[in-house]
Amino acid sequence: MAADEREAGTIVSDAKITAMIQKKFVEDRDIKVLDISVYCYKGNVYLVGEYDQAQQKERAVKIAEATEGVKSVKTHLLPKKKDDTCGAVENLAIRTKLEAKLVADMDVWSTNIDVKVVQCHVVLLGIVESKEEITRAVAHARSVAGVRDVTSYLTSTE
Repeated sequence: MAADEREAGTIVSDAKITAMIQKKFVEDRDIKVLDISVYCYKGNVYLVGEYDQAQQKERAVKIAEATEGVKSVKTHLLPKKKDDTCGAVENLAIRTKLEAKLVADMDVWSTNIDVKVVQCHVVLLGIVESKEEITRAVAHARSVAGVRDVTSYLTSTE
């Protein structure tokens, strides 16, 4: 069934944590809120994006860790590269192609998978029903032309 694998109370709690962290990012003068995406699953926070200076990454992690309800913080934050051949257009193209593959695969509940692409690096996040879904999602990501790397933070309920 294509439904979020978390209970309703957990979904609400995760949304609240995400909103609190994003609010703190907006208010912080060092962090560029559009450069770092926040995801939360069962109190576990994932920060995905780019940063200009190491202090921005460190600050983002400290803010997330200090947020009420956060159990852990994992990051997939890359330093920004000047003259990188992979920009917003390429990232969007990869994401679009991957999401189409996930939707077309009837053995993967694509609505449970968040896809973020940074510098042509695919990051998969979410909670799915099986380890097989994780394997299939990662394989789909690796099959998209232009993908430099794939990191999966997918977990299963198995």
